[in-house]
Amino acid sequence: MCGIWALFGSDECLSVQCTCAMKIAHRGPDAFRFENVNGFTNCCFGFHRLAIVDQLHGMQPLRVKKFPYLWLCYNGEIYNHHRLRKEFDFDYQTKMDGEILLHLYDKFGIKKMASLLDGVFAFILLDTANRKVHLGRDTYGVRPMFKFLTDDGFLAVCSEAKGLMDITHSMATTANIVPFLPGHVEVFDLKLNGKVESIQLEQFHCCTQEPAHARYDTADKLSRGFDEEMVQSNIRTLLENAVKKRLMAHRRIGCLLSGGLDSSLVASILIKLAKEEKLDYTIQTFSIGSDDSPDILAARKVAAHIGSDHHEVNFTAEEGIQAVEDVIFHLETYDITTIRASVGMYLVSKYIREKTDSVVIFSGEGADELTQGYIYFHKAPTPKAAAEDSVRLMKELYMFDVLRADRTTAAHGLELRVPFLDHRFTSYYLSLPEDMRVPKDGVEKHLLRSAFKGLDLIPDEILWRRKEAFSDGVMSAKKSWYTCLQEHVESMVNDDQMEKAHKTFPHNPPSTKEAYYFRQVFEKLFPGQAKWIPHYWMPRWIKATDPSARTLSIYKPDKDQ
Repeated sequence: MCGIWALFGSDECLSVQCTCAMKIAHRGPDAFRFENVNGFTNCCFGFHRLAIVDQLHGMQPLRVKKFPYLWLCYNGEIYNHHRLRKEFDFDYQTKMDGEILLHLYDKFGIKKMASLLDGVFAFILLDTANRKVHLGRDTYGVRPMFKFLTDDGFLAVCSEAKGLMDITHSMATTANIVPFLPGHVEVFDLKLNGKVESIQLEQFHCCTQEPAHARYDTADKLSRGFDEEMVQSNIRTLLENAVKKRLMAHRRIGCLLSGGLDSSLVASILIKLAKEEKLDYTIQTFSIGSDDSPDILAARKVAAHIGSDHHEVNFTAEEGIQAVEDVIFHLETYDITTIRASVGMYLVSKYIREKTDSVVIFSGEGADELTQGYIYFHKAPTPKAAAEDSVRLMKELYMFDVLRADRTTAAHGLELRVPFLDHRFTSYYLSLPEDMRVPKDGVEKHLLRSAFKGLDLIPDEILWRRKEAFSDGVMSAKKSWYTCLQEHVESMVNDDQMEKAHKTFPHNPPSTKEAYYFRQVFEKLFPGQAKWIPHYWMPRWIKATDPSARTLSIYKPDKDQ
């Protein structure tokens, strides 16, 4: 996990523009570098490093003797770099996983290069020999990237939008800062004056397609057909493989553990594999909540069962409320459920950074979208409708759950790993028959749960624990975290403001005082940037005015809560 930043064709003094890059310094606390591009005085790279792989050669932009004309700035991890290096007999100069991008680009070009990468990434690749700038981002946008492009061809790119907010340019028209689309590459012609022109924007992978790199995967070949036992075996194989390949790190590994199904499965598989790989430390797990919260109690049971070095972080509603403005600054969103769920994750990440030496953090993001885990899926009119909504959620992850997971951990210089968003695992799961993936016997994620039944990986009561939103489960069952937030903002937004909300904020007008307050903070930090999200995250097929699962008519708390 790092912070990348680059300018091509700046009209202003680069030494002034470079101060903008310091706004993402939290993403790489170990080192930073600014570097001009030879022969292009108005082009430069900025890089903030979190050292995870190859401590010696890991600074960027990455350049190697074989390709002196290539400059690479990337944020991410390429899990199959050893396999590809061996497959194509590439002559490596460093131990950096990212060096594989240079060799693949030289051999195959940009689109095939991106499609062969098994990992999470956002990259800026400059080819001065052919005067091209290339941008690319992984399938689910696990690693963030924003860009802006002026009418006269000044391009600025950054891991987070805040690093572009104060960039100056000479055009009278404003340049829109936009998130770079996941699963896409874009190619720009680089002119002699450093300005660029976009000549190609193309998707290299979609979540429903088997990835091109699957043929080089380390997992065993899967059984064919849709027999239930075969499918369950394939799910176990692919998820375990997804966790195993993500063990690639020179820093200590930990795991977030909410006590829900997804994080519990990840933590249990991680601990099993850590023992097999003979890691010389015990995996630390981390949960957050108030003393009597459902999440804290459930996570405690799982940690005892799997034998992790477990840490509980207690927080009060007051501490959460105090963190909201900082959380919105890091998230760059005003989405209601994203902010609610981010506060706990932000505070537990702060604890991990300050109190432990774990840096690489596993988490369970992506499972609800992939396996139809949200409670509203019980109301899907047909399996086809449910399957289509699952794909929609997967494509929008970069604006919601994945955004939350990256920014709350990156805010404290941690690196997130999300095995449920493994390309091969997701494409396989989405290829299964639609009626196989829907809730069954009143239980969401039935197929995933059944795949791990009888293995004693996690306690049975956790394996079948129903979905509890992270923003709900961190506080007691009697009073949700979102209720505490709503009570706090009640006096901060008046009825007159609410009446005029649709005029004050015509794009996604807030319908509650809580949403209005979030929007006010967002507009103060990122004025005029509301279109970074097209809509609020909300349940479907049910009359919902709030994204919390606990507000839905179909919500039934677990008996032990």
